[in-house]
Amino acid sequence: MKKTPAEPEYDRNDTIDQTIDQTIDQTIDQTIDQTIDQTIDQTIDDNSDHDIQHVTGEQTPSGEAAPALPAGQKPGVPKFSFEGNADVQRWLRKQSLADGEKNPAFAPTFLAHQRDRLWVLSSLAHFYEEDLIRDVLAVAKSGKEATVYCCEAAPGTGMDYAAAKVYRPRMFRSLKNDTVYREGRPQRDARGREVRDSRHLRNARKHQSGRAMQVSSWIEYEYQTQRLLYDAGGDVPRPLSQIGNAVLMEYIGSLGEPAPRLRDVTLTRAEAQPLFARILRNIELFLACDRIHGDLSAYNILYWRGVAVIIDFAQAVDPRYSFDLYELLVRDVERVCQYFARYGVAADAQEIASDLWMRYLQGDL
Repeated sequence: MKKTPAEPEYDRNDTIDQTIDQTIDQTIDQTIDQTIDQTIDQTIDDNSDHDIQHVTGEQTPSGEAAPALPAGQKPGVPKFSFEGNADVQRWLRKQSLADGEKNPAFAPTFLAHQRDRLWVLSSLAHFYEEDLIRDVLAVAKSGKEATVYCCEAAPGTGMDYAAAKVYRPRMFRSLKNDTVYREGRPQRDARGREVRDSRHLRNARKHQSGRAMQVSSWIEYEYQTQRLLYDAGGDVPRPLSQIGNAVLMEYIGSLGEPAPRLRDVTLTRAEAQPLFARILRNIELFLACDRIHGDLSAYNILYWRGVAVIIDFAQAVDPRYSFDLYELLVRDVERVCQYFARYGVAADAQEIASDLWMRYLQGDL
């Protein structure tokens, strides 16, 4: 009597798992297909001026019937780069967040071929993780010590774009002849405690770790000063965050057109006087907040649609630490007066600075 071969035994759990996997895969595929179809249809509608003809028996723009397709051939789809479409990119980012419950890895395409890509990535990743930015779009301004990047801001910021100011490694070697500025701000040790200019602190500056601490302290102070002045109503970019060697703030300008420096624009005489008065009002407001810009000029005042916005507070000082800082106030006022003199604005810088200083000392600002 022949034996019937035994049928293979199947694990019931394996069968259930396979069924679930197939169902999930089918659902995902259907969702993707539907989304792609909707995106393609929307993109085609938005680009109807390209004379797109869907060969399905409908009429062409000229009113003639479209030629029939051979059996089995699908209607043609115009050649557009859907992957590069801004709406598609935003959708993909939203899906990544929805699927993974967290931001995908930060990999801005703009930085792909930048020489200092790793340095910038490490500097900006924190802002991405804080859900403040989504992408890096362009360089807005580049200087010897820092580069400002135009970034796509995250929806929660209420902005379209944000400016990320990233200091370069050379900043660690650039703080020279800074004694007058150090005298006008609190100094901190490695533990973040405020200290006076002690021998211990001077020795620390001679070492790499000490210089790194000094730079970090300067950048943090810049951010805190900008936040203080913004909250007081100053004409400064709204600060968003700061970490290490980078500061994130409001972007002034439009995509592809960052706001120019006041130095690079030509004003009308009609707008020069009120703009001058507004900048002086900001200098007064800064002083009322116990701050002197310390390096104010037409090079770090932005001009955008009739408004002056003051930037670069890395060298700002607190006059409560030293009355010798009055000379920095005088210099700030002199530079502003010199710039506006070309437009016929007459002002005595010494008199203005003296009046501000006396009212500051008397608590009348």
